Formats: sequence, structure tokens, C-alpha cells
Amino acid sequence: MRKLWIWLAILVTTAVVVIWQWHGWQWHEWQGHEWQGRPNAYLPIAQSPVHQQPVQMPMVKVSSERLFADVTALSFVRHSNADRQRARAYIDQALQAAGWTTQLHPFEGGVNLYANRAGTHPGSGSILLGAHYDTVENSPGADDNATSVATVLEAARLLGAQPTTRDLTLVFFDSEESGLLGSQAFVDQIVQEETTQAAVILDMVGYACDQAGCQSYPSMLPIQPPTDRGNFLAVLGNQGNAWMLNSFVQLQPNQPAVITLPLPTFGGLAPDLVRSDHAPFWKKGIGAVLVTDTANFRNPHYHQASDTVETINPAFFVGSAQIVVDAVAQLLQH
Repeated sequence: MRKLWIWLAILVTTAVVVIWQWHGWQWHEWQGHEWQGRPNAYLPIAQSPVHQQPVQMPMVKVSSERLFADVTALSFVRHSNADRQRARAYIDQALQAAGWTTQLHPFEGGVNLYANRAGTHPGSGSILLGAHYDTVENSPGADDNATSVATVLEAARLLGAQPTTRDLTLVFFDSEESGLLGSQAFVDQIVQEETTQAAVILDMVGYACDQAGCQSYPSMLPIQPPTDRGNFLAVLGNQGNAWMLNSFVQLQPNQPAVITLPLPTFGGLAPDLVRSDHAPFWKKGIGAVLVTDTANFRNPHYHQASDTVETINPAFFVGSAQIVVDAVAQLLQH
């Protein structure tokens, strides 16, 4: 993942956001071994552009065994061409085993891998779920970004055979760590603006800490931080897409806290806010959210050789994956 300063650098600029539109933090509080609910003020849900009766879909539950099997299998340095090809082969095999037909998208600097599954209502558009699979040199990238890749693979298994109103596109981006090359090429060459209703981008979703002071914030933070503990999942979205943010605020018991933050339009953002794979979508005017554990503002193993599977917080990771799958399932029915 590219330096996640993102969520918290965002807060450096929230003086504007606070004045512009602030609906309150959305969060639960971690106590002991369960996530305890807490009252919140929610963003109003925007009117969905889809007007057909949505397909009813049963609840699905993520598997901690499969999630950790994927993270373990992918926890090797994925920086060289050969190592990234090895990671792609693993992802491709997992997708095909789940019944998906995969496609490769070569571009200058790497190869994206993606798969599509049609919905039940043609013309209702598609939801894209994506994560980058490369790492920086010398880091095995368990949190950055094997946790996110594993979550997308789990969504593929659970949602692939489920009838949903909208199409579902899964994307595994290459060369994020080299400057968002894969996501930029995918948006430029593959994504259809008129049919892509939303993009959900995952970048590190497996690290949590509950010690006082383990969550850091920018020194110029203009508002009081909600907590000094790194036990929440951050979801950042661009202006006008509250319906996307709302899909992540579900108040399920025993799941991580969720903090959602709406941001102004792309042109008004500082450069530090557009360094992950959501940025090309925002730039193109496509609604997208970034889902993250805030990376180096919490995780001391960020971009280090110590970013191994042993550092992943099991309850937080599995809960984050469940939140993502539930949110995507909801977006597919809008």
C-alpha cells in the first residue's frame, strides 16, 4: 500500500470537510474480545439510481480458515516480475476454483487480473471490488496487501454464485507500489464509466492495536480524534456517494468499528489523499471508497520485512472481511 497518511492526512484537511459537511464519526468500541455497539449519527442514504426490485440474497459468512490460508500463501515478497507472476497464478487458481473466468490486462509496468460476473438486471450497472497484489521490495506484505487480496478472494467464493441485481467485477491491481500504475491503466483502458456504479478499493485491512496511544494522527489535526486506539476500520468516500459509505455502517455485533468520512471532489484534495488505487476512479469521476486500517499511522510493520502473517489481528481481520463482503452484497442489490 502507498503510505497511509491517506486516511489521516485527510483529517489534516478536514477543517474544510468539517465546515462543508460533517455527519459525525461512525464507530463501535472494542472491549475485551467483542465489538460493542455504540449509538451513532449516520449519513443520509442517497437515492439509488437502480429502480428495479432488488434480488433478495441470503446472508453469507466469511471463513477465517480460508482467509488466513490465502494470506499465508501470499505472504512473500511480491515485487519482482517473477514473484508478481507467482502471486497472479495463485489468485487465478483461486478464482477459477470458485467458478470465475479470469482475464489478464497487461500494461506497461505490470499485469492486472480481473473477472466479471453478470447480475440479474441488465442495465443496472456494476460494482467493482479491487485490491493491489504487489509489495514494496523486501516486504512480504501480509497486511499490505495480502489481507485485502484474501478478502476479495473470499468475496469471490461467497458472492460468485449468488444472484444479484448488479454485475460484480473483481480486480487485482499490479504495480500500486510503483505509482498506481495498474489501477490507472485499468481505469483508462477497461473500466466503463457509464456502467460502473461504484468501486470498493481495499488497502490493508488486517492490523489492529488496542493499547492507548497506538493510533497516531497528524499533528495539525483540526478536530479531536475519536480514539487513540487503532481498533477501527476507516472507509473514505468522495462527495455525492453517501449511499456507498452507508453500506459499511451496519452495526453488526462482534465486528470492528467503522469510521466513514466523506470528502470533497477530487480537485479540492491534497496530493497525499490520492495515493492509493481509489485515486484513478475519483479522477475519472467514478464513485469509489477506500477501505483501510490506516497503515503506518497504526501498523509499525508497514513496508517492513516484519509485515508477516503473525502480526495480523485475527478478530479484526476476519471482522473487516465480513464488513466488506456484507457491504459489497448490499451495493450489488441497490
